Amino acid sequence: MIGGADAGARRQRAAGLVIKPPSAQTLPPPPPPFSSAPSTLAAARPSRRSPCLASAPAPHHARLRQEPADPLRQGAVAPRRRRKARRHHPPLHRHLVHEVTSPQAFEGLKNAGRRVRRPDCTLATTDHNVPTTSRRALRDIASFIEEDDSRTQCVTLEENVKDFGLTYFGLGDRRQGIVHVIGPEQGFTLPGTTVVCGDSHTSTHGAFGALAFGIGTSEVEHVLATQCLITKRSRNMRVQVDGELAPGVSSKDVVLHVIGKIGTAGGTGAVIEFCGSVVRGLSVEARMSICNMSIEAGARAGMVAPDETTFEYLKGRPLAPRYGSDEWGAAVAFWRSLRSDPDARYDVDVFVDAEDIVPTVTWGTSPEDVVPITGAVPDPETFATDAKRATGRRMLEYMGLAAGTPMEDIAVDKVFIGSCTNSRIEDLRAAAHVVRGRTVAANVKRAMVVPGSGLVKAQAEREGLDRVFVDAGFEWREAGCSMCLGMNPDILAPKERCASTSNRNFEGRQGAGGRTHLMSPVMAAAAAIVGRLADVRKLSDYAAADPHAHARPHVDERVDDSPHERDVIGDQPQDSQPHTNTSVMPPAAAAAAAASAGLPKFLTLRGIAAPLDMANIDTDAIIPKQFLKTIKRTGLASALFHALRYEADGSEKPGFVLNQAPYRGAKILVCTGPNFGCGSSREHAPWALLDFGIKCVVAPSFADIFFNNTFKNGMLPLAVTDPADMAAVAAEARAGRELEVDLPNQLIKNAAGDAICRFDVEEFRKHCLVNGLDDIGLTMQLEDKITEFEKKMTRLTPWLDGSGYLRRKGQGGKLAAKAVPVPKTNRGEEKTEPLEW
Repeated sequence: MIGGADAGARRQRAAGLVIKPPSAQTLPPPPPPFSSAPSTLAAARPSRRSPCLASAPAPHHARLRQEPADPLRQGAVAPRRRRKARRHHPPLHRHLVHEVTSPQAFEGLKNAGRRVRRPDCTLATTDHNVPTTSRRALRDIASFIEEDDSRTQCVTLEENVKDFGLTYFGLGDRRQGIVHVIGPEQGFTLPGTTVVCGDSHTSTHGAFGALAFGIGTSEVEHVLATQCLITKRSRNMRVQVDGELAPGVSSKDVVLHVIGKIGTAGGTGAVIEFCGSVVRGLSVEARMSICNMSIEAGARAGMVAPDETTFEYLKGRPLAPRYGSDEWGAAVAFWRSLRSDPDARYDVDVFVDAEDIVPTVTWGTSPEDVVPITGAVPDPETFATDAKRATGRRMLEYMGLAAGTPMEDIAVDKVFIGSCTNSRIEDLRAAAHVVRGRTVAANVKRAMVVPGSGLVKAQAEREGLDRVFVDAGFEWREAGCSMCLGMNPDILAPKERCASTSNRNFEGRQGAGGRTHLMSPVMAAAAAIVGRLADVRKLSDYAAADPHAHARPHVDERVDDSPHERDVIGDQPQDSQPHTNTSVMPPAAAAAAAASAGLPKFLTLRGIAAPLDMANIDTDAIIPKQFLKTIKRTGLASALFHALRYEADGSEKPGFVLNQAPYRGAKILVCTGPNFGCGSSREHAPWALLDFGIKCVVAPSFADIFFNNTFKNGMLPLAVTDPADMAAVAAEARAGRELEVDLPNQLIKNAAGDAICRFDVEEFRKHCLVNGLDDIGLTMQLEDKITEFEKKMTRLTPWLDGSGYLRRKGQGGKLAAKAVPVPKTNRGEEKTEPLEW
């Protein structure tokens, strides 16, 4: 039993849900960074042993004395003592890298003369920008990718992996694919590991009992240089789903249902453990879909305790311990320990009954805007507050919908089956079952199936799934992120409506003006056949089908057994030169550059504050995806709030606040709605704000990754939680008057210098801002402790070191990817050296 509640507790719910709010919690003191305990530091620690959060057998501080039965069993909230936030430097075991969030990180390493600390624990691929058209004529990325900015990012990654000696799956490698598909299928992701990537959906890997979370570009650089991060523990949240899923209901419906209940900020500051009989009965790939979208619930990460299903999935994977070996036995013994104690306590509990979950779709422009497929578009006039009613009206206008319209009456223009949420072999099998023998409706302009990796594509073709889709009228594409975020040629035209298996339905996410409805693969397949949003259960002969199409995923043993496959890891013939993992400066110059790294000191900030009365402002709204194709941190001011600031012809929208005097020169942004910065991990969002001149954002609450990214750039996000204080600050902004933010004294003042309110800021973050300290430099002061810890982990858990083709010792240190000269321009602007900040 994974921290389960009994049936009586499950029944204490409203509309299929019971939420236990956070309260104080009794905790033992945590160990110092790199303590002698053989574990990494947990992201959170409940008063009983935390779910899957230690990466080695639980140390002494993970267990407490036995106490009477947990009061949560009787539906009460246990008394707890609030813990004080503490900063830690947890080592990271796995780092996935892609072309969009890494160029500035590698450039920072070069300018500071730093190396990649653990090439054996780093895996790179191209996925966001790449076309998904046929690659039969592929010679190299430089000639294959037509769009200039996309090509520059991909070519830059090729140059960087060669310079730093990293394992890389290029477009000509059949292992290339979406980072969150290739990591698990290669066995790179293992239970008990800490996994990071410059992508918010890194939470996917939590399905293995890993602590996996997205990071911004500054933190990508930090991990590359130190294999550590400065972070703090998160809250614990349990989402327990019990019962039995009905036919036609999948794990995608489960997670959409949960998000609809708790909202896109429901998991803010927390790591969610998904558990219960439903989750235990799911395949690993289905669990990945749930953990993938924990970020859409506002969580830092999501995870599932590893079990026999997990271990079976990992058998034979190229980078997992070899099945049957002593190392495999030791690893599995450790992995079995990674589960919650039966009486574990959580900060928040959510209980869901499976019988309340039906095929679910989104209607609005946030993942929380969900209804059953049998339902109708809601009426915003019934929403609780003026702000929510205004937001609802905007959503209906954008989506081109009328309140009360049955969801099944909504026609679709395009269908997309793919993304890191739903592009694995089980997803394709389930969708193929729906379309087999049927034809795409005449009104559907395009229906696309985009496998998550080259290996998924090859397996599907061996099973004949490609012919099923093609015969039905679908396009069968190559691996990549594709229409999930539209950074590549796969996009929607304005006002086109798409049934999509992706994870976000923000405005413009799949293309400017595009309208996205999220759903499961079988529901998207049904929409393609019917031509409208459709209930898959109503298709003849579907009831007997399993939406997860359970089967043991095929493992391509040739990758593991062939020395050639282990060595040739790029899309070019093997390079004759060894990879270098080099510093680009002589040692003395490198040391001087590293010593000078830092940020401007933040003491006080005085300036015009721009008011913005919106909630759930996502990173796609702050800076749309088409502006992410840059290899610099600067030049993004014109992209800030692009869809809100500009008409389609490029002219300004006079009604938007930043287009009005005196707010054109605003230095502070005051957002009256909660959950500012939700969405992706793109650090381009704070870069755009900073480039515009905004160094401080005031809001009731922030999404976790955005909040962290702002600090990494010397900015100050202020959470003002008291409504009266928030109203007072907003009133000054609406009046067009200056505000002053006094960080040392933690005060917001009006133009006359009178204090409006106090604000809280974590002491460590304040210390770094006031003194302009560089996180990487701080961490590198712990070099001896990091090295000592790595040696200990190699001794205790050797399977966490790079293995297979990642451990290229004795193979000449050669890299297959041939570097291509990078253009010295960026989005039409001349690229200068060193890196412009």
